[in-house]
Amino acid sequence: MIEIELDGKKVEVQEGCMVMHAAEKAGTYIPHFCYHKKLSIAANCRMCLVDVEKAPKPMPACATPVTQGMVVRTKSEKAIKAQKSVMEFLLINHPLDCPICDQGGECQLQDLAVGYGGSTSRYEEEKRVVFHKDAGPLISMEEMSRCIHCTRCVRFGQEVAGIMELGMSHRGEHAEIETFVGQSVDSELSGNMIDICPVGALTSKPFRYSARTWELGRRKSISPHDATGANLVVQVKNNKVLRVVPFENEDVNECWISDRDRFSYEALDSQDRLTAPMLKQGGEWKTVDWQAALEYVANGLQGVKSQYGAEFIGTLASPHSTTEELYLAAALMRGLGSQNIDARLRASDFHHDNTARWLGTPIASLGNLQRALVIGSNVRKDQPLLALRLRHAVRHGAKLHAINEVAFDWAMSVSTQMVTDSAHWVQALADVATAVAHLTGATAPVAGNANNPQAQAIAKSLHSGERKAVLLGNAAAHHAKASSLLALANWIGAQTGATVGYLGEAANTVGAQVVGAVPSHGGQNAAQMGRGGLKAALLLHTEPHADMAHGAAAVQALEKAEMVVTLSAFKTNLSFSDVLLPIAPFTETAGTFINTEGRAQSFHGVVKPLGETRPAWKVLRVLGSMLNVPGFELETIEEVRAKAIPANITSRLSNACDVAIDLTPATDKPEVASIYQLDGLVRRAPSLQLTADAKAGRAV
Repeated sequence: MIEIELDGKKVEVQEGCMVMHAAEKAGTYIPHFCYHKKLSIAANCRMCLVDVEKAPKPMPACATPVTQGMVVRTKSEKAIKAQKSVMEFLLINHPLDCPICDQGGECQLQDLAVGYGGSTSRYEEEKRVVFHKDAGPLISMEEMSRCIHCTRCVRFGQEVAGIMELGMSHRGEHAEIETFVGQSVDSELSGNMIDICPVGALTSKPFRYSARTWELGRRKSISPHDATGANLVVQVKNNKVLRVVPFENEDVNECWISDRDRFSYEALDSQDRLTAPMLKQGGEWKTVDWQAALEYVANGLQGVKSQYGAEFIGTLASPHSTTEELYLAAALMRGLGSQNIDARLRASDFHHDNTARWLGTPIASLGNLQRALVIGSNVRKDQPLLALRLRHAVRHGAKLHAINEVAFDWAMSVSTQMVTDSAHWVQALADVATAVAHLTGATAPVAGNANNPQAQAIAKSLHSGERKAVLLGNAAAHHAKASSLLALANWIGAQTGATVGYLGEAANTVGAQVVGAVPSHGGQNAAQMGRGGLKAALLLHTEPHADMAHGAAAVQALEKAEMVVTLSAFKTNLSFSDVLLPIAPFTETAGTFINTEGRAQSFHGVVKPLGETRPAWKVLRVLGSMLNVPGFELETIEEVRAKAIPANITSRLSNACDVAIDLTPATDKPEVASIYQLDGLVRRAPSLQLTADAKAGRAV
């Protein structure tokens, strides 16, 4: 530790850190633009100039290392004069856009100009004008004359997103931030550039000119998309969601969110929104009141139970549903005498041992790995924020290996890419296990090819290092031999000291397993229900054609059912449903998501439900009461949560697997949703559907 004096106070800091870090520790604010705690030091704005004793001139706090006994003054006459001079320089070419700028009210330049800017400008020449650029459907670069060349956006792309999509061309006052010729910004994390831009040069296209920042109410929420459980701030005006930005949580999403989390709110105002219960009568849809709709459903379920038996009733629940919704859906089915409930809609292997599959390690630890093997995942698109952690690890020396069907571009260095058809993934992993056995002297669990050079490279890498993980992606989780892959991964992990876990697909994949939204005692799984045989089906946030493996076959099977009830925020499943019940999306209800590391995160509705929309947990609770199912005398979401979520979630988490490893090739390819086809919200978000990733996903 080193002791320095900062504005008359003694501060102890780590050797090698900068004056800016010391100031942060001491709670002293130093004005800055280019500095960001998650990015490399650029020191090109010079706004953070401070007075360092014995230094001949002011020094940039962000790029000046501390030394023992250093004396720093941040508010001396010398420092203030230097900061004011820099501010005058930055404002020379800046347009007078504040009255119309989307950044107004949360603009660093605006705020610091009040404290350090002059009342008049000495600059009388013509201001520089920069021509606007087209960066794609998400980011607006219409007013690049506002840019102060802090290069935060450039560094973010290189260091965090892993792809340099913006750069600086030319020099001096002719310098411009721009995309490469003819290209747009297509990163799945691009929206973070809007947040870190200290001026109004990069703004949100969907939000543009919608509201002033001081008009917006700010409410905390949790992302309903992938299994990271990113913390969000949802900004609303007049009971309408207008913007979503990150809420900082170092353990989960740091200060970033994916574009999927940021822009999916557009779907909340989709023309597809279902705002009142509807019944199909004579082949036509009629709007009815809640009482009539619920009585129809209750009578229909009772009729099917009486005529055929409860085993002909089933629920297909989306893993994007809240934990409370999934718990009540499971309780409703079992209260009726049916075990047919499943949230593993895209799975092919349904081995289950009453535990929940999870990441096997804290999310934050991914950034500190030294070795990692990823199986069956396009992690960059499937879990962008987990990929961000792995990218950080790779930038700091970690060795990353992959077994996939395609050599995906993860925007990071991959040491070994074992590319093989998904049918042979079990054999490929067996080769790795055999190579590990040769290194450790253990007996391989199954026969593999120890002479496979790629398997040898992966085994040798996993055998070295300290912090290691074997990670199974969405394709591995949905693989026809998923249990065999997990069993092999566990063996490799045990031999090499690596943790083993699933990256996780949906917001509540883990939560669905924790509360038992899976069949038991001979109940039908999602694939069996999708093949037909149900007389009555409840679809909770589920669109079978898009959410299920073999979705087309599932639709055909549901068309033969006597009653299909769709609980959704959208007008969907119209061809085969008999009842549509409007239930609230995540912004209009309270609930809990359990992310891939087993962290339960609760949230509240941020706006009132649209029209006659009702929270799904309330609808399920009323249905349970009408059907005289015990245990549905619950009045509040807190009561449901207390019954649904165990006090010790970790006791339910386990990746242990004792199935016999099957080396025979799989017959079906695993079903994996593309990044902007994952759930009903992203599928209906107009701006996201205009992106290159969305177009590529639809083309597959």
